[in-house]
Amino acid sequence: MNAAAPPAVDVRALAAQALARVVRGESLRAVFAASAPRLADVRDRALLSNLLHEGARWWLRYDAALDLLLERPLREREAEVRALAVLGLVQLEVLRLPQYAAVAATVEAARALRRPKFAALVNALLRRWLREREALAARLDADAVARSAHPRWLLDALAADWPERADAIVAANNAQAPLWLRVNRRRAQRDELLERFIEAGVEARVADELDGSFPNQAIVLAHSADVTHLPGYAEGAFSVQDGAAQFAAGLLDLADGQRALDACAAPGGKSAHILETADVHLSALDSDARRLTRIVDNLSRLGLEADVRAGDAAEPAVWWDGRPYDRILIDAPCSATGIVRRQPDVKLHRRVGDVVRLAAAQSRILDALWPLLGNGGRLVYATCSVLAQENARQVASFLARNAGARLLDAAPEGWHRPQGGGAQNLPGEHGMDGFFYAVLERV
Repeated sequence: MNAAAPPAVDVRALAAQALARVVRGESLRAVFAASAPRLADVRDRALLSNLLHEGARWWLRYDAALDLLLERPLREREAEVRALAVLGLVQLEVLRLPQYAAVAATVEAARALRRPKFAALVNALLRRWLREREALAARLDADAVARSAHPRWLLDALAADWPERADAIVAANNAQAPLWLRVNRRRAQRDELLERFIEAGVEARVADELDGSFPNQAIVLAHSADVTHLPGYAEGAFSVQDGAAQFAAGLLDLADGQRALDACAAPGGKSAHILETADVHLSALDSDARRLTRIVDNLSRLGLEADVRAGDAAEPAVWWDGRPYDRILIDAPCSATGIVRRQPDVKLHRRVGDVVRLAAAQSRILDALWPLLGNGGRLVYATCSVLAQENARQVASFLARNAGARLLDAAPEGWHRPQGGGAQNLPGEHGMDGFFYAVLERV
């Protein structure tokens, strides 16, 4: 006798549980990774991903909408019901699912959450929104936070640092990001891999946005996909890496035989790119020992090796062997305000005080690692932030403290050159994430 099939999981109910966890402070990426295996169908996993990402992206708007729709606030212990109601609005307004199907499925999800008494409430909320959507949307649009789905502190920071481009940054943050891949030149040829994708029915193109700067190994997919099912993944033919991040290895100006340090290496994407570019002796360092396994696994899939170790980049006396490095990459811990479109939970988790704390940590790392660089060596400072406090002002302050440091003019074509130094790409520009680089030489 065959065993009974396990009960089906309601995708919207699962998404509501996951979104409630994200709103409480958990990482969207981690919550999705823990939730997705409960769904056997890849289509259900894709829907879960869409619901979770768009729910986090638009939370500050549609959670405010619930305050307009509810006569009495939901109790704190009903966080999953509130998340489900927000997801109902997201299905109607962002994903543009058919109204009847979206409402009916969301009401059914309330029962799947074992909150049957809230099914009628969810139904009433969504139907009232459909009846009064224009008036309700106008009331939301009157408030900058609800209109933009961005926290006030971030709106203020963008207006201060990028007054002429703040609106464009907000719009880019509220759009889905394309999926960029970097071809592993040691195991595959870009054009041949592209042909394999096309033969498999995957819509993809060469990323000509990177032409002319460094060897272009980038491919962009037209639609998000489970990359583990793409041709070449198992054999280490490519990695996922946004185009802006792919400039790091080129800016290091690598050559065979150099000693190199990737100081904040997890999960290992830039370490892999360094090793794909030249035969260097690479130390891949990260302060969180729990993340080292991911570096090793990623390098192993790509057929690469490095000296992977745990250590605080700001405390080199604990781990450094005393021999200077020719190249150092500091992909510094930062506010991640340049990758909001890819990690929308940044809008829910970051606070203005975090930027102050992170900027202080960046300064400590720069000051600690600079003495490890040999004469004539090159250090690349990078962040996925768009905030001057972490970027141009950070570099200007470092240069003021270190007479032996020279800032090189190595801006990728078309990037901004902010006052203070370095190069900045803003979210969505050239189809890429927001990213900052400063290239420093020891003289």
